[in-house]
Amino acid sequence: MSTSANPRVRSFIKTLRKSPQCNGVFNPWYDSDPDNDLDQKGPLIRRSQLRYYLEQRIASARFLLIAEAIGYQGGHFSGMAMTSERILLGHQIDRQIHPDTVFRGHRPQRTSHSAMQPKGFVEPTATIVWGSLLAAGVDPYEFVLWNAFPWHPYKSGHPKGMLTNRTPTPKEMDDARPYLEQFIGLFPYCPIIAIGQKCAVSMEAMEIDCHVVRHPANGGATAFREQTLAIFRQENVAAI
Repeated sequence: MSTSANPRVRSFIKTLRKSPQCNGVFNPWYDSDPDNDLDQKGPLIRRSQLRYYLEQRIASARFLLIAEAIGYQGGHFSGMAMTSERILLGHQIDRQIHPDTVFRGHRPQRTSHSAMQPKGFVEPTATIVWGSLLAAGVDPYEFVLWNAFPWHPYKSGHPKGMLTNRTPTPKEMDDARPYLEQFIGLFPYCPIIAIGQKCAVSMEAMEIDCHVVRHPANGGATAFREQTLAIFRQENVAAI
């Protein structure tokens, strides 16, 4: 699959620079993580990987799966929602999750220090979401993963620094709505699946119709898989 430059995708990624200017929010695409990034090229690599990921789905996406916010084990270092470095680096092939299910024609790169996680960070949610859909035979280029709050909210002042996650505040979720609207605008005809009730609340506040499924965390993997695949069958997204 070749990638052609899409000005709408590039424009959208540029808007992500305007993350909330407050403690406890990390912008993967425009900020460096001085304690945990491999080097100063981290933001550039993450922007590039996000661009390839989105551009390769503009013409083929048939569903949007949107969760709450980026986590430190996923998009903080990969640049993509619900996608871990370990997937990109080919260390989850045993789970049938190959790097080229994320994007093709571009060499995936890690941005975290290898001393912390030799195989790259692994995010349980990412493993469940990708693994469930791929195991069911869903074409990975027919769905797009995103977050209602697109940046990484972390616990400012915590001893582990940015290697923490927190729930975005109601104001942060409100401030992120224009960016969610722009993202949805890239895929205007795709039905939306809200992963978890917190994301569903954002959709309701924006008066956006969507399906709602259980978040896979905290024992919700089976419910997430069954509910999501039922929606895919209903919409005839894939022969599953």
